Order: sequence, then structure tokens, then C-alpha cells
Amino acid sequence: MRARVLIVDDHPSFRSIARRLLVDGGFAVVGEAADGAGAISAARELHPDVVLLDVQLPDLDGFAVAAVLAAQPAPPAVVLVSSRSRADYGTRVGDSPAVGFIAKAELSGDAVGRLLRCAG
Repeated sequence: MRARVLIVDDHPSFRSIARRLLVDGGFAVVGEAADGAGAISAARELHPDVVLLDVQLPDLDGFAVAAVLAAQPAPPAVVLVSSRSRADYGTRVGDSPAVGFIAKAELSGDAVGRLLRCAG
């Protein structure tokens, strides 16, 4: 069974690219959201296995969204993404409930799969 993914990013062009990369990598993209509130709502409705979550969103940052998602029953695995490097966030990535971080320029289905296997 293919993992079901929710893509959260405020840029439609990135969501489109991420969708293509993840589908090509064997994932099933079940939805998209453009901000933190939309991500929380969509995750509750769609019950994805994985949320690909941009750190910088217009309303809530990805760390706050990840914390809300982690508190849900049967929470999804959260993979944080950003155009910035992981080092720019200091210890925040490691302190978050996310399974990991991928720079947007390095996003691929394989990269997401590796993070999920390491977390599982």
C-alpha cells in the first residue's frame, strides 16, 4: 500500500512540483493545503500517513503545525521542508515531533522514503 501524503506549502508551484516528485516516488498525494490552518483541517479530514510541511507558512509556522498534528490520535509522520537549510533552524527541527527535514532543492520520493524508514 502506498503511503498517503498531504502537501502543505503556500506556493502553488512548489506544491505542483512536490506532487509530481512524490507520485513518481510511489506515494499517493491525497491533498494539499496553503497554510497552517488548512493543513490542520485537511489532516483531520483526510487522515494522511505523511504530511510534507513547509516550515514557513503565512499563518502558523511548520513547527507549530507539527505540534498540533502530533497531538492528534494516530498522528501522521511529518516531514519538514524549507528553502532554507536545516542549520538555519538550530535545534528546532530536532526538538519538533517531525521525523526529519529535507531542503526543498533536495526533495524526492526517495528522500522522503529514507526518512520514513529511519523513523519507523
